[in-house]
Amino acid sequence: MPIRLTFLPSALVASCSLVTALAFTFSGSVNASEPKAEPAQKPAVTQEKGRLPLDDLRAFTEVLQRIKSDYVEPIDDKTLLENAIRGMLDNLDPHSAYLQKEDYQSLEESTSGEFGGLGIEVGGEDGLIKVITPIDGTPAQKAGVKAGDLIIKLDDTPIRGLGLKKSVELMRGKTGEPITLTIIREGASKPLEITVVRDIIKVDSVRHKMLDKGLGYIRISQFQVDTGKEVLDAINSMRKEEQLSGVVLDLRNNPGGVLQAAVDVSDLFLKDGLIVYTKGRIPNSNMSYSATAADPSSGIPLVVLINGGSASASEIVAGALQDHRRAIVIGTKSFGKGSVQTVQGLRSDGERGLKLTTALYYTPSGRSIQAEGIMPDITVADANVTRTKESTGGYREADLKNHLDKNAQMTSESGSEGSNNAEADAALDASDYQLYQALNILKSLHLSRQPGSGQSISLPAKNG
Repeated sequence: MPIRLTFLPSALVASCSLVTALAFTFSGSVNASEPKAEPAQKPAVTQEKGRLPLDDLRAFTEVLQRIKSDYVEPIDDKTLLENAIRGMLDNLDPHSAYLQKEDYQSLEESTSGEFGGLGIEVGGEDGLIKVITPIDGTPAQKAGVKAGDLIIKLDDTPIRGLGLKKSVELMRGKTGEPITLTIIREGASKPLEITVVRDIIKVDSVRHKMLDKGLGYIRISQFQVDTGKEVLDAINSMRKEEQLSGVVLDLRNNPGGVLQAAVDVSDLFLKDGLIVYTKGRIPNSNMSYSATAADPSSGIPLVVLINGGSASASEIVAGALQDHRRAIVIGTKSFGKGSVQTVQGLRSDGERGLKLTTALYYTPSGRSIQAEGIMPDITVADANVTRTKESTGGYREADLKNHLDKNAQMTSESGSEGSNNAEADAALDASDYQLYQALNILKSLHLSRQPGSGQSISLPAKNG
């Protein structure tokens, strides 16, 4: 049964933990068999085991009592205690959090693939809201919101001082209601205003198409419970169209998702070896996942696309395929979300929860990508390509007197396809430069692949 981010106690998840503007999207985790991760070293304990720091507890109760008795406005005990809980977690790391009832609901919605809002993954940065990625096919993506945008105002409300949680609440709303985002974008001379109409967000986690003869494209926008099956269906569907000779796996701007889905996708392209493992202080945080013997991809050449918006579960897949030298990873350095969160329901009422960082995950070679990210084998930055016009001066063969003409039949049979391919390449080059370069690399792998060469692709050895 796949691990998913639900409200069940002790559900282990490797959360991307980048709060969405419409749901709290927490990314996948890690599992399974070889090698077994060794228990992490426990930090030095500063007080005797089992004993509480009584002086600090007295200070806490004294502060609590003084706020209740002396603060300018009355505050109830529940509010004070919830603020204290939130404060304990806010100062640990960016991904540990106190989850109230509505946060739990958003967590479930994000892994089921349907929720309401704008369709952007966001996080806090210097008092503003940074767009980590717009989700494919959502109102925000269609309106032109881009990864890296800084939101400074929601309608007429400035973001600074508002806080991430309140900003998220303002971005939510009824379906059909518009909201204007004022954003700062790198390279723009002044702030931009983008109006987005709220809608029910139904995320299709996998899309596919053929890029060229025998060369396929699979895009994963986020890792949901059934993503592994959907990628397998995409491979089989493209194989029905024609012989599949290679695939570009696009993980750009993929914020993560369900861990088991990341393991399932990796397993489709590997036939043995470790995929990912975790190490933490508690026994159930030391886990590992390995590939099964089946190889649905049949070892076809593979290129993986990543960028700064590729996080968590995306990095698990890219790291595993890179370490096994099963794929060439191209693009730009990934986000660097390499921690695991455990989500537990609070026994007090069952409606609130605690999301606590309990482990780090590691790629098969033992790399922790926490705050480091996955470095691509070939760095290809996104770019806008402008083609120069070719000079019309000078002579060509066709301008020479008595030049030989090609056979008309050969022109119609062989010239047409070459022309169409050139036009398609030029269009892809202009619209998506990184994908264009990925396709070129995939073509090279396909042409250089020797019969019976097996699953591994010959790549230079990785350091670290």
